[in-house]
Amino acid sequence: MYFSKAKLKLFILFFVTYSSNLLIISINCQDDHILSLPRRQVALFIFGDSLFDAGINNYINTTTDYQANFWPYGESFFDYPTGRFSDGRLIPDFIAEYAELPFIPTFLPYHNHDQFTYGVNFASGGAGALVETHQGFVIDLKTQLSYFKFVEKQLKQKLGDEEAETLLSEAVYLFSVGGNDYFNLFTSNSSDLHFSKKEFVGMVIGNLTNTIKEIYTRGGRKFAFANVCPLGCLPAMKVLFPGSTSPCVEDAQEFVQLHNKALSELLQELEGELKGFKYADHDFFTSISQRFNNPSKYGFKEVTACCGSGPYRGLSSCGGKRAIKEYELCDNPNEYLFFDAAHSSEKAYKQIAELMWNGTPDVTGPYNLKMLFERSTCI
Repeated sequence: MYFSKAKLKLFILFFVTYSSNLLIISINCQDDHILSLPRRQVALFIFGDSLFDAGINNYINTTTDYQANFWPYGESFFDYPTGRFSDGRLIPDFIAEYAELPFIPTFLPYHNHDQFTYGVNFASGGAGALVETHQGFVIDLKTQLSYFKFVEKQLKQKLGDEEAETLLSEAVYLFSVGGNDYFNLFTSNSSDLHFSKKEFVGMVIGNLTNTIKEIYTRGGRKFAFANVCPLGCLPAMKVLFPGSTSPCVEDAQEFVQLHNKALSELLQELEGELKGFKYADHDFFTSISQRFNNPSKYGFKEVTACCGSGPYRGLSSCGGKRAIKEYELCDNPNEYLFFDAAHSSEKAYKQIAELMWNGTPDVTGPYNLKMLFERSTCI
């Protein structure tokens, strides 16, 4: 077949354009291993406990045991207490920054905030997957889910059903939950102690499973998790066992290891069971353990708390607003892995956030947060 030069140029242009369009379609919708930039801003919805609580507990009827809205919390970044349980920003704050989002607003006190199109933070300090964990003082996971359902309705009213459904399907759902359920066993006379460790972990994982599946039915497809940290190494746990010669409380560590194994197995099952379900699972346990065991490698000098009292500064007295009024405060929180008895410093949280954002699959996998934000669900 004979082509004139003009026709040949037109054919080449058509072929290149058509091929490019096919490639774009393939990248966007067909190949899970090739990521595409989203066509719109991706929202971030946050669930869990004090690791992620950006101040929602400021607005509930609780006690200062479950609040951090007083000095010196917030001293390193905000210069005032925001309700975050650290000297500065938390992991979700850094994730939002990397995703080019503003600070994600807490559900309370706003209820129907204009910024909710960027996402919402429901996480509550002291909360667990079990309703019974610190019941009456925190916003448990089930209630956080009910708040999310309220936001879903508000988004549909504001954006319309189609636009809201797209927002919810493209959003990332970030979780940190479980630690309080296990820690509470060591600090209360809970009747749950008659369960075996495996049975108790099963209850926690069961409630988390129900929450994930409910969000999935409402369009959620991209989920991210920080598994439970080494609770037995926290100053607040170690101070409960003053005679122990072990660097960490092994009984607490066993709960955590069972939980993290069960979580990993659950997420793999859900990926096979739920169409389009994608997840990032960060090994928070290992990340904190590495810094606890070799602090200088990561720029820390101390693995005690910066703020608190007693051995390891493990008594939760930071700020003097709780039962114990006297407390000590370090000069430089950046030298400390922990800011208070149970929470890390901003420096540590930033390091963890970076690992969650762009870590390799052995640290955060099978996707990392950057991949989840860039991946379109093509719904």
